[in-house]
Amino acid sequence: MWIKLERHEERAIIGAQALDPGGYREQLMLMARTLVDGRSAAARLGGYAEASLMVAASTLVGLAVAPRWGNSAVDLLYLPAVLGAAVTAGLGPALFAALISALAYNFFFTAPHLTFRIQNPNDVVTVLVLFGVAMVASQLAASVRKQARLARAHAARNATIAGLARRLLTCTTKFEIAEVSSHELGQVFECNATLVGGVPEPRALSGSVRFAPNDLAVAALVLDKGERAGRSVDRAATTEWQFHPVRSGSAVIAAMGLARDDGAPPVRADQLPLLDNLLDQVALALERGRLEEEAREFARLRERDQVRSVLLSTIAQDLKPPLQAIAEAAAELRRSGSGDKALISLVGMEASKTQRYLANLLDAGSESDRRPVVLDGVTIDLFQRAVSRDGSEIHLTPKEYSVLAELAKHPGRVLTHAHLLRTAWGPAQEGQIEYLRVAIRGLRQKLERDPSRPDLILNEPAVGYRLRVNPLRGRGGSGQEAGANSG
Repeated sequence: MWIKLERHEERAIIGAQALDPGGYREQLMLMARTLVDGRSAAARLGGYAEASLMVAASTLVGLAVAPRWGNSAVDLLYLPAVLGAAVTAGLGPALFAALISALAYNFFFTAPHLTFRIQNPNDVVTVLVLFGVAMVASQLAASVRKQARLARAHAARNATIAGLARRLLTCTTKFEIAEVSSHELGQVFECNATLVGGVPEPRALSGSVRFAPNDLAVAALVLDKGERAGRSVDRAATTEWQFHPVRSGSAVIAAMGLARDDGAPPVRADQLPLLDNLLDQVALALERGRLEEEAREFARLRERDQVRSVLLSTIAQDLKPPLQAIAEAAAELRRSGSGDKALISLVGMEASKTQRYLANLLDAGSESDRRPVVLDGVTIDLFQRAVSRDGSEIHLTPKEYSVLAELAKHPGRVLTHAHLLRTAWGPAQEGQIEYLRVAIRGLRQKLERDPSRPDLILNEPAVGYRLRVNPLRGRGGSGQEAGANSG
């Protein structure tokens, strides 16, 4: 089966500079040596050869020291060789160094010399103690060496994970996340990598890899079951790829496909912990991208609703005065008895129906437009047509409510006398300012804490009225302002 693969080293990657591939390879080598002895036979034999050379050097030093200071200090010369073998080559060469150190001491420094026989019982004890001390020292040194290697491996793995997370932070869409994660994992494991997503028909989210039908079938199985599958993982899978699930909680949101050009398994068993940690970072990035996309979509919908609400409100406000005039004209014609009564009744009925439609348009705004207006303990709920003061419901006349509702729709904005009269009484009464003053006086008596010093509904002399956005609590302002607002 032939698969067209694109090497990731030749791919143009979106984002910042890629992480250091040397760091990846060092991390993998450290983990491999920590979990499995992956050294070649030549390397292992080299460790034993180094141990032998260090013991030979200790023996030569002992032969030079013994004629002058005796054999009592010679046995200590072998401990550095054992410790050196443990630190540089590991436990096996260290134990071998301990054994040949005891044999060398017996052969060269105990009577009879140049033989492995021991005549003096004290020399037997010395050789055994030397061997025991050398073994304990080699164990301790090898344990320290292993712990140091583990610490380096963990530090390198954490650096690799942090580097991938840092790269993914620059990505905003799932395709950018797929491109960056595929490139980075391809460098880490020195193979081809691509992120696969989509249910029930999976597809590659990064690169230009063309999957065969059997590859897509295995990828779909991984997305469905949430278990690894593919080459060297599942014998029944006829594919050159390994697919690993990318999980977010208990859900599988994608799958990472890995494959090598030479057909070898792309990930060894000792590399799976690192791969799982990297895939967790990919899952976090995908979830973050999904949430950001949902937030952007919500913002777009909210903005559209606000525009729609403003548009509907504007249309209703523009059409409301002429419809009010038509309805009042029809009522006047009906009262005067002139004209065709049936036609006049039809015009009045249609005008009233259109006014109800406009009222429905005003109520069709977003939920934020239905929030009550709260000012200094006064709650004005335009949607429920309710007004309360410190939790107690206030009963208003229809004209008082019409004036207050119009002011509440435009808090802080000065509305002219003509505007308020046209809204509450109709165009025919735009000049009857006294009607408006009576309504304002009634509203102040019912809503203001001190009607003589109004703090909620303010008068703009010779212009109109406005609803204060942030009323002064407990006072009505200066004497000059109070006098102006009393009108």
